Amino acid sequence: MNFKDILGYDTIKGYLQASVAAGRIPHAQLFVAGEGQGGLPMAIAYATLILSDGNPRAEAQCAQLAHPDLHFAFPTATNDKVKKDPVSALFMDEWRIFVKEQPYGSLFDWFVLLGIEKKQANIGVNEAKEITNTLALKSFEGGYKVMIVWMAEKMNTEAANKLLKLLEEPAEKTLFLLVVEDENALLDTIKSRCQILRFPLLSENAIREGLEQRGLTEAEATKIAVRAQSNFNKALQLMSNKENEEAIFERWFIAWVRSAYRARGNKTAIQGLLQWSEEVNTVGREMQKQFLQYCAEVFRQAFLLNYTASSLVYMQFNDSSFELRKFAPFIHGANIEAIYRLIEEAIVHVERNGNGKVIFTDLAIRLTRLLHAKQ
Repeated sequence: MNFKDILGYDTIKGYLQASVAAGRIPHAQLFVAGEGQGGLPMAIAYATLILSDGNPRAEAQCAQLAHPDLHFAFPTATNDKVKKDPVSALFMDEWRIFVKEQPYGSLFDWFVLLGIEKKQANIGVNEAKEITNTLALKSFEGGYKVMIVWMAEKMNTEAANKLLKLLEEPAEKTLFLLVVEDENALLDTIKSRCQILRFPLLSENAIREGLEQRGLTEAEATKIAVRAQSNFNKALQLMSNKENEEAIFERWFIAWVRSAYRARGNKTAIQGLLQWSEEVNTVGREMQKQFLQYCAEVFRQAFLLNYTASSLVYMQFNDSSFELRKFAPFIHGANIEAIYRLIEEAIVHVERNGNGKVIFTDLAIRLTRLLHAKQ
């Protein structure tokens, strides 16, 4: 994977290329990029430039993720293939498929590929030991050794502390590239030892051009680029009409807010909320978190529409019986912050393995009061 394969970010590409040409390569770097913005492809392209040094053979090895001095760590969990002590080295075949087919893919996409979407995967202490052992070996080519840690914010505390020791006392010509979506979830002590490169939002023009290269007309690509909201992975899903998950989220959201609105002073409507919470609880925790994030975005869009910022509203519902324009007046300055806090709390509880039925029942009932708040 080379820089030419990555959408947009000409300034960042130029900076990284110049740092290599000048021999100024910090030993620990943190790439902060949102989902679908290309943090992982950029890290691989950067590593390829460093490791290949113009050598076609080494470049080809990097393209296949098979260079002996290019290493990866990423969230894992046990599955049908690996029953015990999962570490990244045991999933390299799947990882190569994922990077080749979905270089802009999300963490959830990775979990689906591994068949662990209903589990809470992380980067554990066994992974940290593997990293230590791997980097203790001499470089195969005599140059740099590169360790790319994807979704580094998924390290548990014990793993993070072990990695911290490596960052404090780095071996010569050892490069750590930590790729994160949420830098606030990473230990401050780790961030303080990294040079941080924050990616701005991926432009609509870059997404449009990427979609046109895949055969869409300019009009089709422009429409999808607006809906994708800087997420090329989302844009590809829209292009491929892979919207089954979003269709489920839309149905759940509409059922939730309608039942919540009717439930005030109506005991019979509470049964609808209970049934709703039971249905949402049938899916894995990662999908539950994605649904909550989807809800937060719908409320944000409704809020913007209510305050006449219609140019920023892109969300469209397939269900013609639900109009965001009619829902928007219920989301205003008196309840938007409380709704956001409600959703954020629910996400935290899901991440902490709380009882899903309790979490979503509580969420549903509390929204009942907020929807009826006076502006």
